[in-house]
Amino acid sequence: MSPAAVPAKWRPSLGLVVFAMLSTAIALPLGGLFFFRIYDNQLIHQTQAELIAQSRVLAVIYAREVEARGAAGVPLGARLPAAPRPEPADRFAPIRPALDLASNDLLARRPDARPPAAPPDAAYVDIGARLQPILDQTQKVTLAGFRILDPNGTVIAGHDEIGASLAHIEEVAAALRGEYRGALRTRIRDKPPPPIYSISRGTGVRVYSAMPVIVGDHVAGVVYLFRTPSNIFQHLYEERGKFILAAIAVLAVTLVIGFVFLRTIARPMHDLIGRIGAIGRGDRDAFRPLAHYGTREFALLSENFLGMAERLSDRSATISTFAAHLTHELKSPLTSIKGASELLLDSIEQADGGLTAAERRTFLVNIIADTERLEAMAHRLRDLARAENSQGGGSVALGALLDDLRRRFPRVVIKTDASPDRTIGMSAENTLIVLSHLVDNAIRHHATEVTVSASAMPGVLAVTVSNNGDIVSEQNRERIFDAFFTTRRDSGGTGMGLAIVQSMLRANGGSIRLLRPDHGAAFEIQLPVS
Repeated sequence: MSPAAVPAKWRPSLGLVVFAMLSTAIALPLGGLFFFRIYDNQLIHQTQAELIAQSRVLAVIYAREVEARGAAGVPLGARLPAAPRPEPADRFAPIRPALDLASNDLLARRPDARPPAAPPDAAYVDIGARLQPILDQTQKVTLAGFRILDPNGTVIAGHDEIGASLAHIEEVAAALRGEYRGALRTRIRDKPPPPIYSISRGTGVRVYSAMPVIVGDHVAGVVYLFRTPSNIFQHLYEERGKFILAAIAVLAVTLVIGFVFLRTIARPMHDLIGRIGAIGRGDRDAFRPLAHYGTREFALLSENFLGMAERLSDRSATISTFAAHLTHELKSPLTSIKGASELLLDSIEQADGGLTAAERRTFLVNIIADTERLEAMAHRLRDLARAENSQGGGSVALGALLDDLRRRFPRVVIKTDASPDRTIGMSAENTLIVLSHLVDNAIRHHATEVTVSASAMPGVLAVTVSNNGDIVSEQNRERIFDAFFTTRRDSGGTGMGLAIVQSMLRANGGSIRLLRPDHGAAFEIQLPVS
């Protein structure tokens, strides 16, 4: 069954994903500048709180000046309504900053002053003159703007607008009714702003605070203060050199991250993709290890994948070669059987019998021999299939195996110099199959004595099986483990015995190799220690 097709849809490449992540990393500091608007709002609250504190102190001084002149000598303003009056028993009545740049509290710029409806009272003019030095000294430190108003909203102290009326301004009108009111208004700049300074709305606003002056139950005036809040972007512009260095550092770190991604993920992945294409084209060199793995997980993935691909390629080549050999091996006996059968059939159809009894017997013997060869080959093919799919695990003592071998092959002397308690990390059935084929192969090559020795090595048990039979010639050494290769075909050899041994050992984590003894033949088997 063919594998399911991958749905055809757009998918980002790994390079695009890495680029997007790095771009996001670079953009985060820049995008964070817009979130400084929240910080701007906090600065506005801080500015309003400072203006509240300053205006309240000035309002108390203003009220003391009015009280010192006596209520009869100074005309007061509107009577306070009952609602906004603080309770006399309350020790604290704080005024909380409530202006919010994000809640559309921003008003238009402050309206211009207007001519007063009536000139201010002389007493208030005198009070304004007495407060002016205090305002001057305070402004040097706080940088706030001051306007002191009489009960009618006329300016009696401040650098500008003295004698003009501000009663029509929203926050001032509320203060003349006895209510504190703050306002956030658009500011007209008196000089061009720096480029980065224009990003935030906070750079173009001004905070206003109108504090009523209360004497008794009446409003005696208003302390009207205003100030531009501090701004983080102005500081950034002033420190633009450090800001540029920080941006360069962010860019450098981003490039380092990109290089690490490229080195550890993108480059090994592209190499592996190239190897996959080469393997698909049949390039055997593609199974070599990658030059760079990047990460531990990718190294494990590449190792397992290339190992699996190499095993599948080897198995495919083995199946192809095996099929070609099997076809050749089956062709000879089948051709012989077919030919003998046709001759026997022709002899029956001939009137004189055609073949003598001895000739018919010879053909029948050949048919039986070829049939037995096919049957033996079928059994060996079944054994090879079982060896290829052998399940690992189990263990067996060497002594018990040798006893079974002696009972199975009584015509050959089986000796050992190893301890019978030696344990082999393979099941008794599989180990017996391996040793039985080696002993059978030795008998077929005229051996009368087989010696089994064992020696322990780190993690494995090396078992040497030697015999006093025929020596393996140099031209046959390279092919001795190939399926269907035999030098005893005439005597019924199928060439499958050593191939079965090799497949069985591979399936159980072992290996076999041909040694070079002084006489006879010897094989070294390496098996895992149980």
